[in-house]
Amino acid sequence: MKLFPESAVVQLEFEKIKTLLETHCKTEYARQKAGDLRIHTRLSFIELELRQSHEYRQLLQNSVYFPNDFIINLSKDLKLLGIPGAVMSGEQLVNIRKLAENIQNIFRWFDNERRLAYGGLAQVIEGTYYEKGIQAMINEVVDEHGVVLDNASEELRKIRMSLYKKRADLRRAFERVVQKLNKQGYLADIEESFLNGRRVLAVFAEQKRMIKGILHGESDTRKTAFIEPEETIELNNDVYSLENDEKREVYRILRALTAKLSAYADLLKAYLNVTGEYDFIRAKARFAQDYNGEYPVVVDKAHIHLVNAYHPLLFIYNKRQEKPTIPVSLTLDDKNRILVISGPNAGGKTVTMKTVGLNQMMVQSGLLVPVHPSSQFGIFKQLMIHIGDTQSLEFELSTYSSHLKNMKHFMETANGKTLFFIDELGSGSDPNLGGAFAEVIMEELARKHAMGIVTTHYLNLKVMANKTPGIINGAMAFDEMSLMPLYKLIIGKPGSSYTFSIAERIGLDKRLINRARALVDENHFSLDKLLNRTEQDLRELEKREKELAKLMKENERLKKEMEQVMDKEKHRQQVELLKQQNKITEDRIDYLKDMDRKMKQILIEWKKTTDKEKVMKEMFNLLFKKDEHKVVNKLQKKIDSKFDEIGGDIQVGIKVKMKRNHQVGEVIELRGKRAVVKIGLLPMQVDIKDLVAVKEKNISGS
Repeated sequence: MKLFPESAVVQLEFEKIKTLLETHCKTEYARQKAGDLRIHTRLSFIELELRQSHEYRQLLQNSVYFPNDFIINLSKDLKLLGIPGAVMSGEQLVNIRKLAENIQNIFRWFDNERRLAYGGLAQVIEGTYYEKGIQAMINEVVDEHGVVLDNASEELRKIRMSLYKKRADLRRAFERVVQKLNKQGYLADIEESFLNGRRVLAVFAEQKRMIKGILHGESDTRKTAFIEPEETIELNNDVYSLENDEKREVYRILRALTAKLSAYADLLKAYLNVTGEYDFIRAKARFAQDYNGEYPVVVDKAHIHLVNAYHPLLFIYNKRQEKPTIPVSLTLDDKNRILVISGPNAGGKTVTMKTVGLNQMMVQSGLLVPVHPSSQFGIFKQLMIHIGDTQSLEFELSTYSSHLKNMKHFMETANGKTLFFIDELGSGSDPNLGGAFAEVIMEELARKHAMGIVTTHYLNLKVMANKTPGIINGAMAFDEMSLMPLYKLIIGKPGSSYTFSIAERIGLDKRLINRARALVDENHFSLDKLLNRTEQDLRELEKREKELAKLMKENERLKKEMEQVMDKEKHRQQVELLKQQNKITEDRIDYLKDMDRKMKQILIEWKKTTDKEKVMKEMFNLLFKKDEHKVVNKLQKKIDSKFDEIGGDIQVGIKVKMKRNHQVGEVIELRGKRAVVKIGLLPMQVDIKDLVAVKEKNISGS
């Protein structure tokens, strides 16, 4: 993206964003990338960067571990792999092995399911592969501390074995000498030491001629002499020689391993870039958590649709101060390309402008932004800004001259892919003349299809915005009673500067205020007063709309509660009906059990007695006598006490009793041989032959 002027990154505070992002980086690669953060214009690149940041933020929010733990800067170490004959140290090899292990963990983390779920993150390793041979080669040579292993070569194994034996012999011989001289009282308190890599005796200076050996030096006080005893000279020489042999063999082994690893120099550099890239993505995700960054929609055209957008730096500051931040919502598209914001000073006009500009720069650099996810950002190829006093002492330009010079550049270079911001358009000159030039500038920018935001106090620009296609008005809300800005943008209407209201509230002499009013053109004053009144009416309307929305919400809550109560009552009636039906079933079961018992008794009597006719009579009475086979239960008694059977045809609207379960209901519909009977709140279908018409008894008359 082309920026004008070059200081735009400072004026819109994009440099501060880069600095804060850098504090979240752990690797040198990521810190450098944050410092060089660019604003891109290619949709595919922007989409990928935003998606990667969004996916990593999801990992952080869900506490999912991602294995990007390697943060050591190996760029200089890896350069050795490209130099013939270079030798890497054991410590450097250990770091390379850690790098390879980290890449291995990353490849293992991306199983098939995660490659689909986190496609943006997976794309970082798309162009590389994991080579297990790197770890295998290093494991054969050095241990976890970077020390070359004994079995790294057969020659080294033999040298270290011999060295081990010689050191043991040297230790035993030295200890014998120490014991002997200690008894003779020749040794100082420290007894022994190491000097020039050789084991020596600490002897009192006056006794040094009593001991055969090599004098290696004396203490600073010259009271102690350091002597290598004659008995250990040859052994010390052997150890020294073997140690040199060991160093040469270790050097040869490390050089050979470095030569082998040089074949993977490019791959290892790619590994280092992968870990740095994931660190940079992690930094962007963690930074986004500081200001509630979201993943908006990005479209490849000049378009801005912000829903609840915050200025990220202001949001972070207010969060630390535990203060609220007011979001801004606005739309700039093909129909409404330029927004003219008016209102009192310190009302938030410039902050609104910077909020839009900074969020746009962040999106095009691949950073998540503090907006609602439904927000849409277009892609602009150049961004131009004019904020504050740009007076140049070097070129002897006045504020207005500098202003016009910038406007000249705006008009000459603006196009359909330009996003511009102009603070206080036309200021610095005669209001009438400056206002006229401001109208010409806005017309030219609108003609070139540029998109942007202009702040102003000029009434002629407010009027122009209402009648010029492509230009719309906006106002920063202001509480006239408390004289406090509300920092809320209202689209579609111009705002008042509240000049006289502010003067009255701060206690300025009314005589002076009236004199000022008299000097102002009547039409000008009437228009400002009308804007003032309109804004207050609009705020009152918004207040009533909020109250209405609150009442509607309460009404909806009561409606849901009523539905829940009705559902509970319906459920209770269903349960009660089931209880009654279960009670009837239990009575029938008891009746059948009693019948079974009596039938078994009759069968026993049939087998015993000779009077078969008597037994048959008992059976007949049991099965067919009405008074005995009728099931009498509490429900039947209750129904019979309230209703009389009247018989007759079953018709809609009459009361009927169900013969089987003795329930009483009202017939609401006839369907052939079945009737729909409403019992309580529940309608149910019953065969007409199982119904009998009833009427309520006149209890009072009885």
